[in-house]
Amino acid sequence: MDGGAERNADLKALVRTIPDFPKPGIQFRDITTLLLDPAGFATSVERLAAMADGPIDAVAGVEARGFVFGAALAREMGAGLVLVRKRGKLPGKTLTEDYALEYGSDSLEMHHDAIPQGARILLVDDLLATGGTALAAVRLLRGAGATVGQSLFVIDLPDLGGGAKLREAGVSVESLVEFEGD
Repeated sequence: MDGGAERNADLKALVRTIPDFPKPGIQFRDITTLLLDPAGFATSVERLAAMADGPIDAVAGVEARGFVFGAALAREMGAGLVLVRKRGKLPGKTLTEDYALEYGSDSLEMHHDAIPQGARILLVDDLLATGGTALAAVRLLRGAGATVGQSLFVIDLPDLGGGAKLREAGVSVESLVEFEGD
């Protein structure tokens, strides 16, 4: 992170914190309050677009809130949108990537023909925590032949280590705001 969290204090103030959700001790960072603010949402998308490196062919949005920011960012950047979905949500032939969760596992899918070989993809989601979902999305996209070198998030929880894991996988990480200690 390049200090953007301080620069984006206006956006950070629009994120509501809900204590003890979904379980005691968790501070849930709720972006619905940011989305309800038209100027805040527009500013978020503009600032994400400004952080994007180089030309891209498509934005990959991760289900579900990543779709919101991914779609708006794709439009802002004049790029296509790739939907990275949970298993069983897409019709037709798909590519699948399984990944581990804290208590179990999950899967991400995308249409097998969603991107051409060598497509330059920008990964976008609302929040980066442990990095498991984001890393699975990177593996899925790269497995389809895409180049994924950058990821953008509205919120990063750096103490949970997701950013470090993505950087180890060769993906740069940028976020609008950070919340410490989560």
